[in-house]
Amino acid sequence: MKKFLLSIALILTVISENQAHVEHYSKYNYLEYELFRNNKLIGYHKYSFKRNNGKLTIDNEVNFKITKLGVDLYKYYASGKERYSKGVFVGFESKTNQNKKEKYVKISIDPKDKNLIIDGSSYKGKANKEIIIGTWWNHEIVQKKAQISAVSGRIIEQKVEFLGKEDVKIGDKVYKTLKFNFSSSDPSLSKDKKLNTNIWYEEDTYLWVKASFDKTGYWEYRLKKAE
Repeated sequence: MKKFLLSIALILTVISENQAHVEHYSKYNYLEYELFRNNKLIGYHKYSFKRNNGKLTIDNEVNFKITKLGVDLYKYYASGKERYSKGVFVGFESKTNQNKKEKYVKISIDPKDKNLIIDGSSYKGKANKEIIIGTWWNHEIVQKKAQISAVSGRIIEQKVEFLGKEDVKIGDKVYKTLKFNFSSSDPSLSKDKKLNTNIWYEEDTYLWVKASFDKTGYWEYRLKKAE
């Protein structure tokens, strides 16, 4: 048990000291994930990385629908833009149509204290600059005590647990991964707002490989393309 706990500490230390910056993903221009519900393909999540003179912009798009007998029961579409300057977060905005319900979030930086200013459909106000936007591609999220919903701006206090190393097979490829569980640290939240998500990052590159959670069905994000 002591050896296992020590391995967790060493992994988190390596991530924190050596890899906790977006420049680590400099070799990627595009990431694409397939979204499954109860093992049925229902949509996609895409990230496009654009770089120019020390500035990084990540455009992301999520699109899925749940159908039964040819009838659309639930449709979801979201697009967002995440911005960094010299590796430092400088802003985010997104718009979401969640089954005809509109949601949004805009995040900027207070020039005085460098903390975050959130204008979202679920939360408006300040937030500590150490909180990260919950877009999952950046493994730095494993170090954080809270994340911001990329849909509504809600601040989600979280507990992160390292579950160990695991081989993940997607298609014909096997990834050596580190598995983490993200759960809400606020026990008073209603069940539909509680975070309980498993995330797998590739051990050598910290590339997001897979995610899963249970919510009116079993959902999985699986890496389709990284280039």
